[in-house]
Amino acid sequence: MAAILLHLLPASLYAILGVHFWHSRWLAPTRVPRQGLLPWERAVMLAALLAHALALHGVFFAADGIHFGFSLALSLMLWLAMLFYWIESLYARLEGLQTLAMPAAAVCALLPAFFPDQHLLTNANSPLFRAHFVVAMLAYSLFTLAALHATLMAVAEKRLHGARLTRAFASLPPLLTMETLLFRLIGIAFVLLTLTVGSGIVFSEALFGKAFRLDHKTVFAIISWCIFASLLVGRHAWGWRGRKALYWTLSGFGALMLAYVGSRFVAEVLLARPA
Repeated sequence: MAAILLHLLPASLYAILGVHFWHSRWLAPTRVPRQGLLPWERAVMLAALLAHALALHGVFFAADGIHFGFSLALSLMLWLAMLFYWIESLYARLEGLQTLAMPAAAVCALLPAFFPDQHLLTNANSPLFRAHFVVAMLAYSLFTLAALHATLMAVAEKRLHGARLTRAFASLPPLLTMETLLFRLIGIAFVLLTLTVGSGIVFSEALFGKAFRLDHKTVFAIISWCIFASLLVGRHAWGWRGRKALYWTLSGFGALMLAYVGSRFVAEVLLARPA
């Protein structure tokens, strides 16, 4: 019961904020001047993020070891999304994105309570492995968020050009702002992926108990790293954007999926457990 309440608190706060934003932002008359986050709204979001972080920490790092599962991966991804948007909202108007993310965050915050059957990761006592695991999961979650963000941008751009912009899409930030957010996400995730691949190669024997082996999972992880590196270089050198950025983002994310990033990546690559 206590575990359910721990997950229920952030889910309830996300849901309350989502309903509030829906009525105060999306359904507000167009003549009403738009406003950024109010101090109390920002404080409630921060409380939800802290409560969500405590709930995730309690499940991930239980007394008997590190747990991992699909519900935890989704919950972590939405927590990162809300944290990223909360930080970025200090500099830009993101209520439209936050309103879209709130319902998903409310649902995913509850998932670990209703789907508690998580995998207990073996060989997870090493601080080096714990750091490697956390960085890998953060990289995966941020790249997943970047892929979803890029897809949302593509849909919004198509609707804008087709003059079919509904109230929901009209409430989103300008495309240039969303594009800036996309490349910040990719930049942060790329650094984390670099640390993940690098630590896996350098400390393979210490982390997994066996020497580094260039298997197909590692190859796809490196291919993904090269794709995102090319995208960031192309953005900096030639100003890549729009559909080109979308294609490269989705290609890099697809390579990560082939490398079993996420639950299978942790179970099969990070742990290198025999079948």
